Amino acid sequence: MKKIKTIVMTALAAVAMMSCSETDYMTFDTANNGVYFTKDTLTYSFSVTPIEVKTYLYKVPFRIMGPTSKEPRTVKFAIDPTKTTAKAGVQYNIGEAVVQPDSINGYIPVEILRDGLEGTYATGYTKYVLQLILEENENFKPTLDSASQCRTLTFDNAIEQPEWLSAHGDKVWDQSMLGVWHPYKFIKMVEYFHAIADILPETYKKMVEAYGENLEHIPYGDPYVYRTIFKKYIYEPMYDFFNDPANRDMILEAYPDFPFDFPSPY
Repeated sequence: MKKIKTIVMTALAAVAMMSCSETDYMTFDTANNGVYFTKDTLTYSFSVTPIEVKTYLYKVPFRIMGPTSKEPRTVKFAIDPTKTTAKAGVQYNIGEAVVQPDSINGYIPVEILRDGLEGTYATGYTKYVLQLILEENENFKPTLDSASQCRTLTFDNAIEQPEWLSAHGDKVWDQSMLGVWHPYKFIKMVEYFHAIADILPETYKKMVEAYGENLEHIPYGDPYVYRTIFKKYIYEPMYDFFNDPANRDMILEAYPDFPFDFPSPY
């Protein structure tokens, strides 16, 4: 029995050593300078981002196998024209992919250009696709399976009505407090909501826990627990902004169909 136990323990130790070797291979196998994407779903929307923000840098992440280096190293990639609908210089710009010294992680920098994204909430938003493929160069060779060597980044300028649902599961938008739905109203609503963090930080944290970082989930569309705060710090500033004649031309330039119907909260 003692001999059998010794054999079993030796076998288990060997399996453990093999497991460690296989795990470490992904990063530390010095015989394989490989590269692979690390994130499956790549999407971005400007959504409730203020209209003054015209660009966004999306970092498509990858990781290398093999040793680190004291020098920066480039990773080669290509754009698949058969699966890409976005146009360089119009909807996006793309930079060089570099692994920095002493690092195993890097990214492909994609600058998304908001002014080049077409569509409106009335006609629908165009969703753009950028298909990226890792390629071999003197530094790295794409590894793992073929699915790990390509990724699809989709992006748009969509601003959808939030998923505030009635008791029956229908979308709701309180017109008595907000007027008719318009995406710019939601942009400003989220903007003033975030501003509460500097005024009432502890209350803001609780509101984020209850409603989401960008007010994604307000039960029944009615923030009744914090209604007084909403009126003072969100609805009133929105009313002042949308009814200020100095803002009218700027609003119409960005949203020609904007309804100037925001009601007074009091």
